[in-house]
Amino acid sequence: MRPDLQLVANLIQPHTRVLDLGCGEGELLDNLQREKSVIGYGLDKDEDNIRICLARGVNVIEQDLDRGLGNFEDNAFDMVIMTETIQSVKEPRGLLKEMLRVGRECVVTFPNFGHWRCRLQLAGQGKMPVSEHLPHRWFDTPNIHLCTFSDFESLCADLHMRVIQRRVVNQQHDERSFINLAPNLFGSYGFYHLGSTT
Repeated sequence: MRPDLQLVANLIQPHTRVLDLGCGEGELLDNLQREKSVIGYGLDKDEDNIRICLARGVNVIEQDLDRGLGNFEDNAFDMVIMTETIQSVKEPRGLLKEMLRVGRECVVTFPNFGHWRCRLQLAGQGKMPVSEHLPHRWFDTPNIHLCTFSDFESLCADLHMRVIQRRVVNQQHDERSFINLAPNLFGSYGFYHLGSTT
């Protein structure tokens, strides 16, 4: 399993109800079903991904995240997951609110646009950054809402979301002590475990 998905899997308790937004080929849900006996559903809009999910025995629903989660009841899941997808949806603020409506808690991961390499490219070259963790150019990127860890945490505060746990990793998805000295500068990816403040 991909290292970023393993970090997410470590946050999931056995026998929970999980909704994976933008589940891709279902690798995470497949692992969680086998290793932790979760009851899981994935959402994805790509037909090839859906076919692979079904072949793996992963429950998947064809759905565009930009249409929201209105087809799910309040607190239908224990955990809602969105890995490296929030930056590519049209209304991240609304989708975050929906995640904590349909789930008791959620996990959101995304690449950090505030990483020092990004800042250096902008300052030195005057061009939008391209790096290992942000590999697309400005005109062909699926990312439409790039943000930094500070941006995301400000949004969580505005939405009255509690950060239960934050993990910041490098490009290889390893945690290093120096990263936490200045996470918004040194972290490549953020893993946020969120809950409601009410």
